Amino acid sequence: MANKIRDVRLMRDERSIGELGAPALVISQFTLYGDARKGRRPTWQAAAPGPVAEPIYDAVCDRMAELGTPVSRGRFGAAMAVELVNDGPITLVLDSPGTSTAQGR
Repeated sequence: MANKIRDVRLMRDERSIGELGAPALVISQFTLYGDARKGRRPTWQAAAPGPVAEPIYDAVCDRMAELGTPVSRGRFGAAMAVELVNDGPITLVLDSPGTSTAQGR
């Protein structure tokens, strides 16, 4: 997953943050796993519990740093106010073997 995040070509001129030497802000967001297909109250049952998810989050951040990507991290499990400027509207779901979040859905 670290390689995929570093190498996905989503920057200007179809370049990656790895090619540009750009930094990454990596924030765990279990709420991205929210499922609101039934009713009006989302469920987060597909999200891994903290003791499972946090080591994965740390490993991805560590691997990105090993690959030479400057990494700033969020604080796992914390309520955070993150301010950023998006350069264009884009939402990607990145997946790799063994990390599927869809769980057959």
